[in-house]
Amino acid sequence: MTAVDAPDAEPWHEGELLAQRLAGIEHGSSGAGIRSFMPDQHRLFFAQLPFMVAGGVDGSGAPVATLLVGGEGFVASPDPRVLAIAATSPSPAGRWLASGAPIGLLGIQPHTRRRNRANGRISYAGEEGLIVEVAQSFGNCPQYIHPRGLELAASDAPFESFTGLDQAARAQIAAADTFFVVTTSGRAIANGGVDVSHRGGPAGFVQVDGETLTIPDYRGNRYFNTLGNLVLEPRAALLFVDFAAGRMLQLQGVAEVAWDERALPGAERTWRFSVLRGWRGPAGLRQVAVQPPSTESAAPVAADPMSETR
Repeated sequence: MTAVDAPDAEPWHEGELLAQRLAGIEHGSSGAGIRSFMPDQHRLFFAQLPFMVAGGVDGSGAPVATLLVGGEGFVASPDPRVLAIAATSPSPAGRWLASGAPIGLLGIQPHTRRRNRANGRISYAGEEGLIVEVAQSFGNCPQYIHPRGLELAASDAPFESFTGLDQAARAQIAAADTFFVVTTSGRAIANGGVDVSHRGGPAGFVQVDGETLTIPDYRGNRYFNTLGNLVLEPRAALLFVDFAAGRMLQLQGVAEVAWDERALPGAERTWRFSVLRGWRGPAGLRQVAVQPPSTESAAPVAADPMSETR
């Protein structure tokens, strides 16, 4: 590899290293696939997306989650360390995607089951959109992604805020087969990095008990980006999207990992999320019928083989 193509040698922060040890995994300094720039494959992939999942932090440092929606071509990459996103978020989380703020981004293409991540800092934020300076870039394999077709769905419906979990929120979570989680390394790490990760399973894989969600943690590539952040900063944000109804539900709360608990089928461990507050509103997307991708159409994933990043 040339220097520009080589993955970073030491990508882990202290929380990720501790999480790996708690899980009985030792990567040392090997973080194959984690880079300080975007390979061309990722840059082209982002340019094909009609939406991205975005995470930031609010004024108290707690993670927030939202969608950025603009149609195919709304994301561009003028160079391997920059993303230009021609969209803003109308959700309450959008106000925290400001110039100078950390940001985590997940690009996901459900109909092909491809996904890539980019974390960094916002160098410009305005009505036209965002410019992001990328600090970390890496891919994920198609594990746990449910194929679905999506189209843009404009709506001027307002966003509604709430505390705890009401019946509508519980019903949406109980029916979900997908959600996204935003975490941060917090003030303990110099750049206060924000990360967005995907979680998927059978419908109902997230259990709801009062204000607490119980979530199985399935086998992945054992990087523990999400759980490593939670070791340092237990606050997190979860984003559930009802693709059929075209609505999103964002929750803020506190997570706790039960490292040795395997109460749920197929889980290597369990984590619980105590809901404090949230909001819901239009997602800007809705589901349409799609044929599952063939092996050939999913083949590009193999060029950057990664597993579900925990």
